[in-house]
Amino acid sequence: MENNGFVDIKNKKGKTKGPMIAIISIIAVLAVIVVLSAGAIVPAGCTGVVVTLGSVSDSTYSEGFHLKIPFVQQVEIVSNKIQVYETDASAVSKDLQTVNSKIAVNFRVRSDASASIYKNIGADYQQVILMPAVQESMKAISAKYNAEQLITNRNQVGQEIKEQLESKVSEYGIQIEKFNIVNFDFSAEFNSAIEQKQVAEQNLLKTKTEQEEQLVIADADAQKKIKAANAEAAAIKAKADAQADANKVISESLNDTLLKYQLLEKWDGTVPKVAGSANPLLTLGLDEISGNNTNTNTPKAE
Repeated sequence: MENNGFVDIKNKKGKTKGPMIAIISIIAVLAVIVVLSAGAIVPAGCTGVVVTLGSVSDSTYSEGFHLKIPFVQQVEIVSNKIQVYETDASAVSKDLQTVNSKIAVNFRVRSDASASIYKNIGADYQQVILMPAVQESMKAISAKYNAEQLITNRNQVGQEIKEQLESKVSEYGIQIEKFNIVNFDFSAEFNSAIEQKQVAEQNLLKTKTEQEEQLVIADADAQKKIKAANAEAAAIKAKADAQADANKVISESLNDTLLKYQLLEKWDGTVPKVAGSANPLLTLGLDEISGNNTNTNTPKAE
């Protein structure tokens, strides 16, 4: 605008100030975007796969902050943490019983194989690699056991399936941490047969236990009778031994003088009229004693 031949410089500057601010703002925003896109943060337990214009690099980023070329490189995150893969599996046992099971697999992607898995398999490696390997391993090992053995040897079966699974997926960089057979399910006919067998085994065990208890009771009674008989025999023997000892003492204490003395103590002074060996007085010489006494007491005839 002109005023008396002068140009309004103030208004002219005001017209150019607005676009300049807009340009500076745009540049600042672009600078912020560039700065932000020049860095990448890899979370803990993960690996950063570097992709340059669509090409996957063999080098990877570990946990932490890393710089990259803005708009040219991008960092794809691959988790190396333990993950859980659950699925249903169907197989046939050695005795041709259908086995349906629930499987849970704990696995993780090795950090050194993160770039290879991202490049060759992609993010859907569970369905591409793990799922068919689990099904095949389950079928291969189940066919080695009959249905009852699958139940009784469950831990051993699970370990063999884990080893089979590891051999199939380790080449892709997937590490199996743990393999769990959550549940075995068989046909209704097989379950009924197993139940009947268990009932029969329980009844047999009960009968065997009762028989063993009866044998224990009978053995206890027999032992009790044996102890009683032994005690009675010991008592009889002790009594006989005591009597024998007493007889021995009596026998050793007797002699002719003592016998004569005891006989004289009990004699009433009458001389037996019948002589014989049955009269002990004759053997003691009492007839002489008696005769002497008679001669002494009888008066002589004049």
